[in-house]
Amino acid sequence: MQTLKSKVLLAEDDLSLGYVIKDNLADAGYDVILCPDGQAAIDKFSKDQFDICLLDVMMPNKDGFAVARKIRQQSDVVPILFLTAKSLEEDKIRGFETGADDYIVKPFSMQELLMRMEVFLRRTKKMHSDKSVRFIIGKLLFAYTDLKLSTDKNIFNLTQKEADLLKFLCEHPNRILKREEVLLNVWGKDDYFLGRSMDVFITKLRKYFKEDPQVNLETIHGVGFRFNIPV
Repeated sequence: MQTLKSKVLLAEDDLSLGYVIKDNLADAGYDVILCPDGQAAIDKFSKDQFDICLLDVMMPNKDGFAVARKIRQQSDVVPILFLTAKSLEEDKIRGFETGADDYIVKPFSMQELLMRMEVFLRRTKKMHSDKSVRFIIGKLLFAYTDLKLSTDKNIFNLTQKEADLLKFLCEHPNRILKREEVLLNVWGKDDYFLGRSMDVFITKLRKYFKEDPQVNLETIHGVGFRFNIPV
């Protein structure tokens, strides 16, 4: 049971399923707003504060991908979980590219959904408790709390996931990190599709590191990565 009610935005056009999910989440202590289509979800998110969003992929009046993009324009922090009947690889990759944190394939158990939600809500709470977390990376200054990576000449605004990944790398410099270790600590589970998403974020971080040739995020083939930085 939640001590303080976390507010959930649930977008599901199958209202029978939507009310089942809403009632179960309410029993678990969540405050749930159910929207019957994507546009309604966008309108609700624009007017209210939510702690987590659960989005069906296939919906009328804006699908889940469009809703996720709109949410990410307003917040890099709030977790987004897709509820999807599809298990196609391209749909999952597309979901991560639009800003989703995870996906659950229908049919799913409420226990599984609750566990996944709690993982992301704990992470968000911890992030808010990390006051002014900063790292020196060669010539780069990384302000985790402010989602900024800066040099004397440039300031880069990071997404929350980029910042979470970079923070984990900074906490374990100059040593080999296994792929599954990074996935478990940053994404919450070791999963093929999350691994594909991680590779996209690794590529993005490497572009920032071009500001300092001494900083190198090395791929150790078949194993993982090593974040090489000046001591």
